Amino acid sequence: MQGTIVNCIAIIAGTFAGILFSRKITEELSDVISSGAGIVTLIIGFQMAFAAENIIYLALSLILGGILGTWWDIDGKILSIGRFLEWHFGGGKAAAKRDPAVRDESGQPAKPAGNRFAYAFLNASVLFCVGAMAIVGSFKAGTEGDCTILYTKSVLDGFMSIVFGAAMGAGTAFSAVSILVYQGALTLASVLVKPWVSERMIHELTGIGGAFVVMIGINLLNLRKLKTANYLPGLVVIILFVLADPFIAKIAAHFI
Repeated sequence: MQGTIVNCIAIIAGTFAGILFSRKITEELSDVISSGAGIVTLIIGFQMAFAAENIIYLALSLILGGILGTWWDIDGKILSIGRFLEWHFGGGKAAAKRDPAVRDESGQPAKPAGNRFAYAFLNASVLFCVGAMAIVGSFKAGTEGDCTILYTKSVLDGFMSIVFGAAMGAGTAFSAVSILVYQGALTLASVLVKPWVSERMIHELTGIGGAFVVMIGINLLNLRKLKTANYLPGLVVIILFVLADPFIAKIAAHFI
């Protein structure tokens, strides 16, 4: 867990460095930072997506995952978590107390929309959790006690959190909670899960993770609002495709 904790600290520190930096620049420069963050995110996403070895599995996983995620409204639920965090830790509750006239239908102080905070939490969580370094690093830390990959990831995430913190605000820091849960669970379960994780599966997971990161870049550039989290079930779908690949190949060979 040591590597994951260091990763969380790097994200939190980077976010606050980005926030301090953003307070000293104009709104025009802030837009430049947001655009730069979007472009860099797109580049990272495309680099990851090219790791995919089977484009059909990638396409089917994104579509099926998107259908399931939309059905379950995963994006809405994660945004609700982001709004909850802002309400209790991001100043929303204090703002409502300062202005008691703002109340909801039940007579309680109304919660702010919190879109910027919530979207920062959502986008940063997806960006920092998907990818081979999170998976392989967690496995090596859990099975070998080697945190080198997670330490390297911490440095990279720290720099990206500076950019995200400057562009999107404090919600970025709370993605450390997602990292703690996700990488911590992978590290603890690594002994049980590792036998099922092949190099092929790492490539396919990195590929679909890259597609998610591309979606985040599109959102940051305001090209289109994509509900990225709704596609997360695609991770499970592509794992099932990889595990079933030998059987799929036999069936395909039978008909060819």
